[in-house]
Amino acid sequence: MRWDNLTRDDTAATPALFAADAVTTRTFDTPEFRGITFHEIRARSIVNRVPGASRMPFEWTVNPYRGCSHACVYCFARKTHSYLDLDTGIGFDSQIVVKINAPELLRRELASRRWTGEHIAMGTNVDCYQRAEGRYRLMPGILTALTERANPFSILTKGTLILRDLELLRRASRVTDIGVSVSVGFTDGELWRTVEPGTPSPERRLDAIRTLSSHGIPCGVLMAPVIPFLSDSPEQLRATVRAIAEAGASSVTPLVLHLRPGAREWFTAWLTHHHPRLLRRYDALYEGGSYAPKWYQRRITGMVHDFAAEYGIGPYASGTHRNVSERPDARTEEQPDAPADSPPAQLSLL
Repeated sequence: MRWDNLTRDDTAATPALFAADAVTTRTFDTPEFRGITFHEIRARSIVNRVPGASRMPFEWTVNPYRGCSHACVYCFARKTHSYLDLDTGIGFDSQIVVKINAPELLRRELASRRWTGEHIAMGTNVDCYQRAEGRYRLMPGILTALTERANPFSILTKGTLILRDLELLRRASRVTDIGVSVSVGFTDGELWRTVEPGTPSPERRLDAIRTLSSHGIPCGVLMAPVIPFLSDSPEQLRATVRAIAEAGASSVTPLVLHLRPGAREWFTAWLTHHHPRLLRRYDALYEGGSYAPKWYQRRITGMVHDFAAEYGIGPYASGTHRNVSERPDARTEEQPDAPADSPPAQLSLL
């Protein structure tokens, strides 16, 4: 692994985030961690600036882990494992980098005179409440550091482990703006078992939303990803939105599957094994790049918004679930060079 070459912006132009002699590799022979290797490192920086060209509606992130045992076959972050010379498939799922000094490092960086208290987003690369968090317990220290400085923050997660930190979230909400979102793209149990095998079930995530909401922590839902031809029928979308509404979510925002390099290859392998009949349809839908075409995204968004209105929950603009102002370049998740706004005649969607 080229630990020494991994830099803050994943180029060789800045000092490395950590040195090879600072890495401790561990395995644990317990059922929940069997087959997973942890690389414990002492990071040199923990607050990361989002590149200016990004469409994300936030500017700063904290990611205490790299790699994710949720093993979602579509995860866009898979490519980042290649920067460590790690495999973006099984390696991403089972080789987890743990920044064991994240809480103390964050406390120090927040105390810097250069830090002016901007919003910090978490769970934007890999899930900060994946299984590793149950052992390493980095988030309580991170949340405490943010609360001590009354620094606004948001969390996006598929992990029900967030409920362990419910009281810390309540304390933070008394002194600063916080945002919590849970990712629930669909409620199909059979699809979940193969496409998100390491995550809590959709039902458990919906229960977590109920608990958070009942304790005064408003919780939005990122309905992501909507998977073309597998979870995108009107009946499936309606059922998912209804379940989200019944769980007490404050809002719902859909996001269609996008397939960036690294994720695309792994997802295609999964598709070949489980749904080979869909390969040609995916080739046609994603021939324009990593994102589905605009007409398809708008179609899905329109249906989800209609169902949300029907069940009494509102959609929101990009970024509002994080309590941050929308950046000018973050108004859409659509690919700029996506195909035309009407479906080609040869592409059957449903």
